[in-house]
Amino acid sequence: MGESSVEPVAWYGVIFTLSMPRMTIGELAKRAGVGVETVRYYQRRGLFPEPPRQARGIREYSPEALALLRFIRRARGLGFTLREVERLVALRRRGKDAKEVAAMLATKADDMERKIREMQGVHETLIDLASRVEQTAPDERWGLFEADETI
Repeated sequence: MGESSVEPVAWYGVIFTLSMPRMTIGELAKRAGVGVETVRYYQRRGLFPEPPRQARGIREYSPEALALLRFIRRARGLGFTLREVERLVALRRRGKDAKEVAAMLATKADDMERKIREMQGVHETLIDLASRVEQTAPDERWGLFEADETI
């Protein structure tokens, strides 16, 4: 574990200081469920900030960085492109624009519904081809793939 920073926290009107552990890039990546190279890639794209080097020459990441990286990972898992994630991160930083976020989510849901329909069509075509290939003469089987049928 890296060094800790001291963060003031209000709890029922009393201010406490909590020691917040700082993490190396390896610890950060592991806790977020991504690879170190993924973190570096996000940094190169400007999607994820790179902290300055500490006196020991290593970079240490805060719990806030972990939260951001988990947010990015979740958005990617929901099918958002990197460009869309960049927009979501910008909106998250501003802490506003619920309507725009809702619109992005609705658009992504519509995209997913369209892709599901397309994949169902592909699935049906594959099942049809599998049954037809067995009933087709050996020298004509590969022609099934060349047929210009809509999927």
